[in-house]
Amino acid sequence: MNIWCDRVVDADGVRERVRFTHAGGLVAGVETDVAPRGDDVVLGTVIPGVANAHSHAFHRVLRGRTHAHGGDFWRWRESMYAAAARLDPESYFELARAVFAEMVTSGYTAVGEFHYVHHRQDGTPYPHEMERAVAAAAESVGIRLTLLDTAYLTGGIDRPLAPKQERFSDGSAGAYLDRWHELRDRVGHGARLGAAVHSVRAVPRDAIAQIAAGLTADVPLHVHLSEQPQENADCVAAYGLTPTELLSEAGVLSARATAVHATHLTGGDIALLGEAGASIVMCPTTEADLGDGIGPARELLSAGARLAVGSDQNAVVDPFLETRGLEMHERLAHGARGRFAPAEILRAATADGYRSLGWQVAPLQPGGPCDLVEIDAASARTLGSHPTELMLTATAADARRVIVGGHTVASRGRLADGTSPAQLLHDALRRFP
Repeated sequence: MNIWCDRVVDADGVRERVRFTHAGGLVAGVETDVAPRGDDVVLGTVIPGVANAHSHAFHRVLRGRTHAHGGDFWRWRESMYAAAARLDPESYFELARAVFAEMVTSGYTAVGEFHYVHHRQDGTPYPHEMERAVAAAAESVGIRLTLLDTAYLTGGIDRPLAPKQERFSDGSAGAYLDRWHELRDRVGHGARLGAAVHSVRAVPRDAIAQIAAGLTADVPLHVHLSEQPQENADCVAAYGLTPTELLSEAGVLSARATAVHATHLTGGDIALLGEAGASIVMCPTTEADLGDGIGPARELLSAGARLAVGSDQNAVVDPFLETRGLEMHERLAHGARGRFAPAEILRAATADGYRSLGWQVAPLQPGGPCDLVEIDAASARTLGSHPTELMLTATAADARRVIVGGHTVASRGRLADGTSPAQLLHDALRRFP
């Protein structure tokens, strides 16, 4: 069946009475100012599909369990390592399925899973079981997945891996590339395979260059960038370059590259990222939760970079709160409102988020994914909002129906089959006392 919408709000404005035909999960045709037909799925106000461009699904285990410890990112990281140590393919599938269910019922239609828990705890390989578990989890709830299979080789610049990091590593750039290319034919479950370099802390300069050169040009390549001042200081001390300058020298920066966080940048760093046309994934709820800081999002967009958003550690899974965090953090940093136009905010959540995950045509555009989110425009939160500003007033509770590939995958907080994400999370979290 095809889809008729009373109103479509996207980065280009508002269209009324729109009918979408679809084939193979993609938009085949668009008609405007038309009446619904008898066999159409009839919706109210919709926005294009929303991309969660940076997720670590297993971090969800830590929600509500770390605040009392205080500290900073580095203190929190120790709790994260403890959670990672408990994962095996079965528990990872259950946990990722529950987290992806929470995402899709909240209004996310696609996710980039930044995945580095590859092997057993002692570092001996699984033959792709962990990766296939994540892909199967996404398929089971209907969310689109770009699996950002991640290289992780060192415990810091010029530091060996700690025992708790061994399961993240393939040992060398060459071994990572061998596993990545083998995985490309085996990941299955409808997933797209992207790639990632964890950070300049976790992958040496020469290995970064080798990985960038060893991937075909159409593969999305993500990297954590300048999340912490200490990373910058260590990189300058070791290489005489900022992390951004190192990535540029290594051949990483281009339109296919995505930098995650990009919090502590110099003016030169911003210029390099903008000139490359790179994507920047800001994760406002995580950056606030961990006390990381506020990145120069407006400056990056003005320089030529593109913005996207991610839930990162999944302390909050709400595409509306995440996206408007871009604007709210800018207001706090600069003491002014309207740092982003409503269209820029919506584009970051939708078209440019999808772009960072390897989609060259935006959702709801001809040839692009037939992915959309119906928003309750008459709730206590949204009533009275101008349609173009719904991203600034709605929350996940206002995601009425979520459609991926032309098919309903979630409705009113539950999966299409009626499953509650809360029940899935309850069952999955029992493995992580």
